[in-house]
Amino acid sequence: MNQTPRGNRIHIALFGKRNAGKSSVINGLTNQSLSVVSDVKGTTTDPVYKAMELLPIGPVVLIDTAGLDDAGTLGDLRVKKTIEVLNKTDLALLVIDATEGVSHFDIELVRTIKDKKIPVLGILNKIDLQTITDAQVSAYEKSLGISITSVSSTLKTGFETLKYNMIKVLPDDDDKFKLVGDLIQPSDFVVLVVPIDKAAPKGRLILPQQQVIRDILESDAMAIVTKEYELKETLESLGKKPKLVITDSQVFSKVAADTPKDIMLTSFSILFARYKGDLVEMVKGAKTLDTLKDNDKILIAEGCTHHKQSDDIATVKIPRWIRGYTGKKINIDYASGMSYPDNVEDYKLIIHCGGCMLNKREVGHRISTAVTHEVPIVNYGVLIAYVQGIMPRVLEPFPLAMMILEQSVPPVRDSL
Repeated sequence: MNQTPRGNRIHIALFGKRNAGKSSVINGLTNQSLSVVSDVKGTTTDPVYKAMELLPIGPVVLIDTAGLDDAGTLGDLRVKKTIEVLNKTDLALLVIDATEGVSHFDIELVRTIKDKKIPVLGILNKIDLQTITDAQVSAYEKSLGISITSVSSTLKTGFETLKYNMIKVLPDDDDKFKLVGDLIQPSDFVVLVVPIDKAAPKGRLILPQQQVIRDILESDAMAIVTKEYELKETLESLGKKPKLVITDSQVFSKVAADTPKDIMLTSFSILFARYKGDLVEMVKGAKTLDTLKDNDKILIAEGCTHHKQSDDIATVKIPRWIRGYTGKKINIDYASGMSYPDNVEDYKLIIHCGGCMLNKREVGHRISTAVTHEVPIVNYGVLIAYVQGIMPRVLEPFPLAMMILEQSVPPVRDSL
């Protein structure tokens, strides 16, 4: 629990032409030899992720990408992978070779980055090989519309200035991104229901549980962890009524039955729908279950890969719940890890995991892609609450989402 998970780290991606010195800049920023450096163009072939502590910024993921001027069929695939990195990028760094200057690749990329509303800085590398005047730097800044910092990876100069400029443009991490802190007050009790079954990792809690506990403690409240079969006894033994019960979605029914009506109830997955995604869109997505027809196709997507258990939630439980609720013959496709299909428009519904291993920008991208193609999207916890008939109960802390739930079911979307 003492390491910042990748999904909570600032994602900083370096872009530029082949041999612009992206890998060298990473080594200069970190003052370590993390990336392989070579004069041969195309040394970096696929995005490379490096989780580390970058002082004074904090925990980050540095992403080294392939050159945007890579040629041929394989080169096109590498460029496509590079552009996909933008969907999870919190800060983009454009590395420019001082011996070549600004290219049309750089101009087009900056335009793409700005369209995605990602902060971007320029880095003029190799200034030890080419004399660059202030006027030239100003001209480059004007042509790109961004600020540029001059560095030399060889001489290790300019990197402290670069870090300072990075801090200035990074988005603020303010309180609106709290998981549960805005729902509780100091000294409140919060009861967390954590099943310990064959799907639970040995010797540790899963990431959403860890993060919620940390958020409760940072809010000066008290976290009490129990299993679903001990919940009733736990609540009876407390000398004070808890402010909130948070449960694993897979035991919603039992926890709802054992939690008094005057205690707010929600789930880890619903909290993550609000924290990293869009709870309102997720509620709309859940209501789509009432409009599904035989042979409709849905996508179940997970942000990580893991060993599948015999009663796996994605491949066994959710399909069983959906077919039981709808009574329809539904066709299901699956996606996991970094991959996310390009053909989301082919689906009547996307069911996504809580996204604890993905950063907020990537979860937002996946949701916005679905919304753009008019495909409803829901996450595991919201869907489970809906099919088990306890959605009004678990949305009580979230009035806007409750209002959406009470609206009429959306019309059936025509087949594409």
